[in-house]
Amino acid sequence: MRAAVIDIGSNSLKLIIGEKEDNDIKILESLKNVNPLGKYSFFRGRISQELINQTISLLEKYKQVIKEYEVTDVRVIATTAVREARNKDIFLDTILRKTGLKIEVLNVGDVVYYIDAYLYHKLKKTFPIHEKNLVIAELGAGSLDISIVEKGNALMSVGFPIGTLRLKQFRSRIEGSLEETYTAVKEYIEHEIVYLKKLIGDFPVDDVVLIDESYSSFLQNILPNTKRESNFFRFMLSESEEFLSNLADRTIDEIIQAYNLPSEIAEIIDGYAIILNTLFTLTKKKQIYILETSLSEAILANVLFNFDLSIENNKTKQLLSIAHFLCQKYNMDLDHARHVALLCEQFFHQLKDALGLEQKDLIYLSLAAYLHDIGMFINNRAHHKHAEYIISSLNLFRLTDDEIKIIACIARYHRKSAPLPTHVLYNSLSAQQQILVQKLSAILRIANALDRSHTQKIKGVELKFNKAQDITVVVSTDKNLSLEKAYFMDKKKMFEEITGNKINLKIKS
Repeated sequence: MRAAVIDIGSNSLKLIIGEKEDNDIKILESLKNVNPLGKYSFFRGRISQELINQTISLLEKYKQVIKEYEVTDVRVIATTAVREARNKDIFLDTILRKTGLKIEVLNVGDVVYYIDAYLYHKLKKTFPIHEKNLVIAELGAGSLDISIVEKGNALMSVGFPIGTLRLKQFRSRIEGSLEETYTAVKEYIEHEIVYLKKLIGDFPVDDVVLIDESYSSFLQNILPNTKRESNFFRFMLSESEEFLSNLADRTIDEIIQAYNLPSEIAEIIDGYAIILNTLFTLTKKKQIYILETSLSEAILANVLFNFDLSIENNKTKQLLSIAHFLCQKYNMDLDHARHVALLCEQFFHQLKDALGLEQKDLIYLSLAAYLHDIGMFINNRAHHKHAEYIISSLNLFRLTDDEIKIIACIARYHRKSAPLPTHVLYNSLSAQQQILVQKLSAILRIANALDRSHTQKIKGVELKFNKAQDITVVVSTDKNLSLEKAYFMDKKKMFEEITGNKINLKIKS
């Protein structure tokens, strides 16, 4: 079996073709061409027509190579530069029309998904990644993508704008001496890592793993005594400090001459050294691990081996782990959030057919149920509005921008008014997505009302339908439900307007 992956990166366009060889990959072809999309996307906001045409030309050449190798399983991916371009949709449509290639634009969660699955496959006999709490970092030209992983479950994924191309462009804008430029770059990187440390908080990090495709292979030019038994090796804090010290006071020309480095590496190697050094601040250990591989190789392995998505990699489980982490991070009432999510799930399964819902819609409802009170972190007043913009800014594991908008809107409408024409985020959704938001919000309102006291009085619900399809919600409890009943009567109105059916509450002692 053969497969090919084309990676449309921020500074280059790459093709790798490979096939299975026992439990590993045999690379049959590897091509790379400079294609600086990020040069325009990061600072001008758009990819120029000239670069779009250049991309098309390179893709046509790659298609011919793929044909020569008789490969039919082809994946085309794009990352930061395409994801952040304002004309992303035009770029994707033009490529599809002119080459027939459909591009999958990956977000940070997607990157983590492929990297984590590949790490587990590649290192399961030597490094128990699903038994550790890890910071996994993937360094590219456009960004440094970080994932916090708790024993195989991604708790948080975030991208930082300190990729190597961005650092090079940032450096070009600094006016000053060599020392002043170096200090500015160092402060720029450390500022981002400080923010990451705040996000991590008290999470106990066992190890840091850096995924590095391009730069670690030059470590031995500068540190000839660096031990590298394989392409997965430990890098010590003392080595990192020496690495940084050897580069700190040298110009690019001096680095090229002293260490025999290509100019494109010498231009950013000190920024790479600063990133390495700051990663040590995320762990109490005096070592990090470096794996020399690429995102495209991880995706190639995923295609060739068709990784079995075990419980550790299950998308729903990963997303719910992130929701738990966010509840704790924002000091939410986790027991209430978990209980409302449970009631929502019970309502969903019993209303799914009647409301024309699909099984995939459940994760939107569940995440909104967990996060509906997240806005209280800012203020109790109008916390539904705060919840909307907090959720809409999150990077949720393997969810698209539209899916995150849907979740944010469901959470917003768990209280107060129904959607209005003045609500910008809601009105950015399609008509089909808007009606989905209304249906799921109506369920969330009722479920939330049934735990208004935040004491989890109700352990389950049963829905009974009469001939007119009116609904009776039957709950059993030995507690006083006066508060919950009052809120149920208030919050059921949206549900009745959407369905055209009455819904009532029956309490069993």
